[in-house]
Amino acid sequence: MVTGATAGIGEACARTLAEAGVHLVLLARRGDRLRALATELDATGVDVLTHAVDVRNRDRVTKFTDWLEDVGVTVDILLNNAGLSRGLDDLHDGSHEDWDDMIDTNIKGLLNVTRAILPGMIARDSGHVVNIGSIAGHMVYPKGNVYCATKYAVRALTDATNLDLVGTKVRMSSVDPGLVETEFSLVRFRGDAERAKTIYEGVDSLMPEDIADAVYYVLNQRQRVNVLNMLIMPTVQRSPFVMAREEVDR
Repeated sequence: MVTGATAGIGEACARTLAEAGVHLVLLARRGDRLRALATELDATGVDVLTHAVDVRNRDRVTKFTDWLEDVGVTVDILLNNAGLSRGLDDLHDGSHEDWDDMIDTNIKGLLNVTRAILPGMIARDSGHVVNIGSIAGHMVYPKGNVYCATKYAVRALTDATNLDLVGTKVRMSSVDPGLVETEFSLVRFRGDAERAKTIYEGVDSLMPEDIADAVYYVLNQRQRVNVLNMLIMPTVQRSPFVMAREEVDR
């Protein structure tokens, strides 16, 4: 199961897993994009189920995952990818609406889906949850206040849940990227494409496929290995706000 599957890291992970022969349950808010992606992935020969759902909607998440159980679909891998950032403001200038969007998606959304899926994994004593975190969960940066707080929460939840899972064969990992060129900044700046473009100019940033490769690595370790956390940065970036900018030829 991949949340936020219709763009960026989620889409790249869906493609990588499909190519590896993994059957997929894809969740996202944009049903049209989900259907288009599923049609593409059908060519790989894997089964693809899609469901347009906002992970913030606990009732819809629960009803859908209950339906999966009723029809006998077992989720062996959960990739909690759905997440977003809103705004780039000092805390005292921040928007309550932006804060709610980030907290409800990045923290509550992850909790909603994990709470629905994890009990089945524990009952079967098998499964792997991978949370997509961020460098922002390790180091704060100017004006990143609430977004950073949500990603610190993801990191804390990953660590704490691993303690809860001791004695089971269920694993939980986080993959925490630095700068990745996705729709992230476009969403952060509410569709301001010109402002979003400046974030990536002159930076040989990570690409979604790089994170998909990392997720694939984490998932394919021997049962005795649990990668608790993987922090990944582009070579030109060594902290959230220290980067080398230069001409990039991809």
